[in-house]
Amino acid sequence: MGAIDFNLPTVNGVSTNRVFAEMDTGKVNTLWMTIGKDPNGGVHNFSLPLLAELQNMVQTVKANSGNWPHAGQPAPIHYAVMRSDHPEYFNLGGDLDHFRTCIKNRDSAALHDYSKQCLDLMYEWATLANGTMTTVALVQGRALGGGFETALSADYLVAEEHSTFGFPEIMFGLFPCTGGMSLLSRRIGVYQAEKMMTNKRIYTAPELLEMGVIDAMCPTGHGVAAVDRFIAEHASRRTARLMIQRSRHRIAPLDYQELSLVVDEWVEAAMQLTTEEMRAMDMLIMMQRSPQRSPVRLAA
Repeated sequence: MGAIDFNLPTVNGVSTNRVFAEMDTGKVNTLWMTIGKDPNGGVHNFSLPLLAELQNMVQTVKANSGNWPHAGQPAPIHYAVMRSDHPEYFNLGGDLDHFRTCIKNRDSAALHDYSKQCLDLMYEWATLANGTMTTVALVQGRALGGGFETALSADYLVAEEHSTFGFPEIMFGLFPCTGGMSLLSRRIGVYQAEKMMTNKRIYTAPELLEMGVIDAMCPTGHGVAAVDRFIAEHASRRTARLMIQRSRHRIAPLDYQELSLVVDEWVEAAMQLTTEEMRAMDMLIMMQRSPQRSPVRLAA
């Protein structure tokens, strides 16, 4: 295989401001994509700079046919794992502060652009495999809103037992802006998905394991080892499992046009939020900014 002109440096570990990617080679090649904490101390959510970094990373993989540089040469990615190095959060979802600013300024175009970027990132990550690799989300902490959607868009979702998940958007009159309904319904059906998106609940990893939303759970602090075990088992029958994975994607594909309609409707709803709903959003913004406090206190 000839050398590939990657947009990122051809070294084993590649880092941007907050995203670090490293290829682990052995019997199979695993690309670990780690999201770091905001160096400026911001909320661990999908800020515009972080969205851009992740999009660049994922699009680089797709543009190079699922290869990644290793030891100066392109190497095929068999597994791609997304995780966070934050001790408490996988990701808290959308940038609520940005939402509030756009709504206050009546700037629906900027709000639509942001949610469209979220959609494109989720869709690119969800379709990254293209039948040749398997994607894994490792959740070690809270995954809320868009963070939950991102975890759901992987082929397999592994969570440490202390992790929590939910869609708090309904608290301020909104809903997941990209693929929450589509991603959940592929795992548990549309009616249960709708219930999860509207009941204000925060779910524990054991609950979601029993429901079939997550694929595997492990003790706190053992997430990386659990992913390694999953990959070793999956790789032992990788050809057959890939064929089954391809079939699953054909039977239950993500409809980009439908997802784009969700973005349009989300922006429309956001621009109609009431003063009371905006106050609820402000409460969540304050909670997100206070790491010592739980970001949400929802119904049990």
